[in-house]
Amino acid sequence: MLTKNKVKQSIDNLPDSFTIDELIDQLIFIEKVEQGIKQS
Repeated sequence: MLTKNKVKQSIDNLPDSFTIDELIDQLIFIEKVEQGIKQS
């Protein structure tokens, strides 16, 4: 599960101009990485 802090960090890592799709893609990627870490 994503936390507000992780979402804020994701937004901070994006360029000044980005699309909602880019943000969603990054959040999905982070969530999948976290799930993979938990499963290993």
